[in-house]
Amino acid sequence: MSELLNTLMQDARVWQGHRHRQTTQSSESTGYQVLDNQLGGIGWPKGALSECLLNVHGIGELHLVLPLMQRLTQAGKTVFWLNPPQTPYAPALAREGVDLDHVVMIHADDANDFLWTLENCLRSPVTGLVLAWPGKLATRDVRRLQLAAEAGSNVCVLFREQRYAGQNSPAALRLELTPDEHQALSINVLKRRGSWPGQRCTLAMAHRADLTCQEPPRVIQGPWTSGRG
Repeated sequence: MSELLNTLMQDARVWQGHRHRQTTQSSESTGYQVLDNQLGGIGWPKGALSECLLNVHGIGELHLVLPLMQRLTQAGKTVFWLNPPQTPYAPALAREGVDLDHVVMIHADDANDFLWTLENCLRSPVTGLVLAWPGKLATRDVRRLQLAAEAGSNVCVLFREQRYAGQNSPAALRLELTPDEHQALSINVLKRRGSWPGQRCTLAMAHRADLTCQEPPRVIQGPWTSGRG
């Protein structure tokens, strides 16, 4: 037991109130130096869940993950969009350097289908990034997804309502996103693995292309009644 605890502490998975410990977990840069600095130079953790908590869609949250989408798709990794509130706008994504051959959007109406699909996307070896809008999730569901993220060792970003900020979560990174009056995105770090929360920064989002459109052709449509393992 002590050996397991030491391993968890070395990897900063156990928070120690009296000290800061730099995590050795692999990660992907956010592409924004000011944000990476607030995250201890780590960025998006791999093999773990990240949560972006916001009340309004379209405030710049997609631009927050845009540099990562660019890098991963150009490297041949697949980016999955699961139940986005609006459809990705392909021409804008292409102009921003995202390889559309490696972007897949999935829509699942049933909650069980959603969890099953998300879990399998996380475990797939072709996956580089999963963007998901899950709505309500039980704590046990988040833990199930965390295990899948660890197995796949990719990046997963869950976009959830701000009211879940007070809910306990095993996510390694939790960011609270709010717009400000200068067309910028304010980011409050609610939780990050291996250190204290409370870091803040602001990212300018002016003059960026709209990455979504209102009318989708859905690429994949659920629910599915068979074939789940």
